[in-house]
Amino acid sequence: MANPNLQENKLKRALYAPFRGIIKKLFPVFFVKQQYKYITHHKLNLEKPLRYTEKLQYLRLFVYPHDDLVIKCAGRAGVREYVEDRGYGASLIPIHGLYNHFNEIDFAHLPSAFVMKATHACAFNVIVRDKANLDLIPLKKRFEKWLKTNYGQKTLELHYAPIKPQIIIEKYIGEVDSLPVEYKIHVFNGQARSMYVVTGRGVDIRYNNYYIDWRPFDGSQFNGWKKRDEPIPIPENWIEMVKMAEDLAKPFPFVRVDLYNIDGKIYFGELTFTPAKGTLILDDDQCDFEMGAWLNIEPYLVHHPKLKKKI
Repeated sequence: MANPNLQENKLKRALYAPFRGIIKKLFPVFFVKQQYKYITHHKLNLEKPLRYTEKLQYLRLFVYPHDDLVIKCAGRAGVREYVEDRGYGASLIPIHGLYNHFNEIDFAHLPSAFVMKATHACAFNVIVRDKANLDLIPLKKRFEKWLKTNYGQKTLELHYAPIKPQIIIEKYIGEVDSLPVEYKIHVFNGQARSMYVVTGRGVDIRYNNYYIDWRPFDGSQFNGWKKRDEPIPIPENWIEMVKMAEDLAKPFPFVRVDLYNIDGKIYFGELTFTPAKGTLILDDDQCDFEMGAWLNIEPYLVHHPKLKKKI
């Protein structure tokens, strides 16, 4: 049965849109509270957060924007140094270059397939499977627009805001006609608890949620995304993947560690600190509390006067 909270009030959204930028800039906490209520249909409790999604909002507003390591690891360039330092350099996807401007890229020397990403944002990506079909004029316009966008301010995920906007070009690690399966592992206070597997990217994308031991966690399915009915095989080196995720997540109260596994070789994808800005609509609302119990943010719930004033 569809989650009723997925229904959207389009009129309310349209009326609010002209004022969104001003409110976001002047009253960020108020904006996040309203955004959370509008999307999830729950009132946001920042003083005594219990839900997983509430605790993500607290981290989003008051913790991660002030954590230099989070800021470094949220960037697609900075996180590579972190992964190397943690002893997992062999898992990094090889890169063809890091560029400050689109015009610096020499496409003649790139292979036929590659992946272009903006370093300072989420989902500012272009997958190129055949360079011969690439139209550089709209591609340049897209990246120039992306590089000028302050993604952290735009989404109020302010840990992205200080990251230097650049273009990173990675090796394409998929097959000719398919993208690799993604394993998105949620790590709470250093312990991997749950994850979801993304299959069919670019064709018929599906999301299957599991506890970390691969028991189905269907109630944590979110935002109306559909799952694949066929069983998904457990990678033979799954224990190694979980250990890697926990090692990379150790300094953070929460982070999602994205990995690939191609012919038994583990590749690192990215670290995501506030998935979907923390505004997730779970199929089973009780799972929000279950996951919230896994995440201890007591050390961060300090009665700092500035934080209390913002709340």
